[in-house]
Amino acid sequence: MTDAHVLKKRRIGIMGGTFDPIHFGHLVVAEEAYSALRLEEVFFVPTGSPPHKAKTRVSMPEDRYTMTLLATLDNPHFRLSRIEIDRGGSSHTVDTIREMHHWYPPASVEFFFITGMDAVLDILSWKEPFALSRICRIVAAGRPGYSTSALDDLPPEIREAIVPLEIPLLAISSTEIRERVATERSIRYLVPWPVEHFIHKKALYFRHGR
Repeated sequence: MTDAHVLKKRRIGIMGGTFDPIHFGHLVVAEEAYSALRLEEVFFVPTGSPPHKAKTRVSMPEDRYTMTLLATLDNPHFRLSRIEIDRGGSSHTVDTIREMHHWYPPASVEFFFITGMDAVLDILSWKEPFALSRICRIVAAGRPGYSTSALDDLPPEIREAIVPLEIPLLAISSTEIRERVATERSIRYLVPWPVEHFIHKKALYFRHGR
């Protein structure tokens, strides 16, 4: 069979996260991955019940979903999926990627799971990390204080699936944003305006409500 008859795989990005709240750092990473890796589109997938935050208070899934929707509405190549929220139970990346493979004809798609370098360095604690490395590429977005050389400590099978991604470094974190809201400091220019408005409307992250 000639190259002309080979079906070109669709390149689909998956941006997973708690998004509590989503902020410009998330959006910059997704946009840079879309451009640098020539992706067709990027799905934002808010976690339903994040297992790595079992002991941490997390906002209701519907609130995190709504904030993610508000933040991505104006980008034509961003999509939003409720797959982990609707599935229920703990959210594991490998289960999500497996399920999303059924959305497309066999062997017609290549998935790129996009997350931060810090999360990738902890990948051996994830559910079935070796299986995950076989069903998608893992995009490790640069974070302040992290070097790609740290990836050398991961097993070769997983390391071969990783795509390091250099991005304009924005030192923004959801943890910092929640703390700023709790102490009544401004979060303007850290999150999209509709997200900021939603946080104040729902009194999210305020220590004693409003």
